[in-house]
Amino acid sequence: MSKTNNIRGQPLERRAMTLKELRVSESEGKDTHIEGYASVFDSWSETLGGELPFREKVVKGCFAESIANDDIRALYNHDPNYVLGRNKAGTLELAEDDKGLYVKIKPPKAQWAKDLMHSIKRGDVDSMSFGFSVIIDKWYPDESGGVDVRELIKVKLYDVSPVTFPAYPATECDVRSIYDKRQHLKAEEAAKTAEASKLKQQKIEALKRAILEE
Repeated sequence: MSKTNNIRGQPLERRAMTLKELRVSESEGKDTHIEGYASVFDSWSETLGGELPFREKVVKGCFAESIANDDIRALYNHDPNYVLGRNKAGTLELAEDDKGLYVKIKPPKAQWAKDLMHSIKRGDVDSMSFGFSVIIDKWYPDESGGVDVRELIKVKLYDVSPVTFPAYPATECDVRSIYDKRQHLKAEEAAKTAEASKLKQQKIEALKRAILEE
């Protein structure tokens, strides 16, 4: 059984992936851009959460509302000291297509940005990551001895970043928050099952009494 949640005030999470499509595009007389996908839809992640393992995937439409409404940055390694672009400044283009979250960045002419583009061309940096908090997700409790799974249905997007290491960082606070939410969902499911069983038993008892009274 699954559970869909509409949640506000969730902690910042980050996901990263290695992408063959991360590239620097250049054309004569035009600006240079960094392009790639920060997320691919309906692709299961590796196991996350450490001692509290789960897997997740992003569903199409997950970013649409945030792209339309939020002030989102492109950073290098999620570092706010290295701003590559910003959607409201017209230097960061974000779009959902059939594949995933497409990113096109117009980086500044600063030397560190030029160094980053050189590293991308060389293949030294080939990963993208996105920072987000969950608005709506769906959990499938562990019923087969494996790990729980989560679908990200709607998130608030904070930044997209070319990253040196395509890790899945999770602070203790992040993991504990996710764990507490999972435990709450399991408790809700157990309570619903117990209530359904109680109502069923009450109907059976009422039926027995009705038969005896005839």
